[in-house]
Amino acid sequence: MIMFASKIPVSYNLRSIRARFTSTIVAVLGIAGVVAVFLAMLAMVNGFQSVMVSTVSPDNAMIRRAGSGSEMESLFMLEELRVIQDLPEIARNGDGKPIYSGDVVVVVPLLMRSTGTEANVQMRGISGNTLEVRPQIRMIEGRFIEPGKSEVVVGAGAFKRYEGTEIGSGLPIGGRVWTVVGIFDSGGSSFDSELWSDAILTNETFNRPPNIFQSMTLKLNPGVDIKAFDTRLRSDPRLTVSAQSEVEYYSEKSEMISRLITSLGFLIVFVMGFGAVFASLNTMASLISARNREIGTLRAIGFKRRNIILSFVLESVFIALIGGLLGCLLVLPLNGFQASTMNWDTFSHIGFSLKLNLTMILSALAFAVAMGFIGGVIPAAHAANRPIVDSLRRM
Repeated sequence: MIMFASKIPVSYNLRSIRARFTSTIVAVLGIAGVVAVFLAMLAMVNGFQSVMVSTVSPDNAMIRRAGSGSEMESLFMLEELRVIQDLPEIARNGDGKPIYSGDVVVVVPLLMRSTGTEANVQMRGISGNTLEVRPQIRMIEGRFIEPGKSEVVVGAGAFKRYEGTEIGSGLPIGGRVWTVVGIFDSGGSSFDSELWSDAILTNETFNRPPNIFQSMTLKLNPGVDIKAFDTRLRSDPRLTVSAQSEVEYYSEKSEMISRLITSLGFLIVFVMGFGAVFASLNTMASLISARNREIGTLRAIGFKRRNIILSFVLESVFIALIGGLLGCLLVLPLNGFQASTMNWDTFSHIGFSLKLNLTMILSALAFAVAMGFIGGVIPAAHAANRPIVDSLRRM
């Protein structure tokens, strides 16, 4: 017979759970619901952060106007871009050309396939040798755009979500019809939610001067210190820009949305968790109240209060653990589920996938165990401290 340190057989608790199956199921389902919401929230945050982090290359730096918080707020001139591309810190390809991409960003409306309603989509005008700056980009269908032509390539995520993005289709954007010539995959990064076009034509279409850019992403030579490079740019009287590592930029962009998802998620989890703990307290109180004579008998034959408390707490934790496992099983099919949220810098949609890992599952189970412990310790302590004679008299 398996026994814990309490010396009360585990079979005693298992028989009790089986005998009061209905009450036990109520507690299990309540905790399963809380754990499912908790785990789904963690998966959303992890998925969104993964999208932003996978956007970057560790050797890349992003150039923006000094003091701007994002690409949308930034603006600098072609003359400044030319000064920067000639600096010795910039890596060069086999032809000796600097590896950079000068970008402009606009937000355009497209119809969603799922609802037929409009959604904001980020359109990135590119220049330079973009594919060398962002080697994670690969064409999965069609070809890349040619400079000077009204062509766009569509991210894999945008292709799935928006109408009119098939190869050969014409997208009417900004008074110009753009021909879709290819679909690209960026490894699940935020670029998958974008359209890419020629920077000069994008400026022209939206009535902007042709010689302006909002950001410049460039590859630095190995060993270049990004902070020293930023200081150099800021001290150059010809420039009004600053440099930031791509990793740092996209990490900052993910923080606000991650905090929002986490805050709302924890608020929901707190409310549901409070209800689940209350339900667990009520269930355990009901289970223990129905066993007053058993408790009195256990005390009478020599079991100590702490042994009885431990036995009932373990029973509550076991019920909660079953609920936690059920909650995890409910969420597992959502791993990889496609979702989208608003990019608050551009007010455009950005797609991401829910991502689960072992650490999250273990955290969810630990959360379930904590709820079970809180829900079991109070009624167990109350019952164990009741006088033996009083327990034996109660039916």
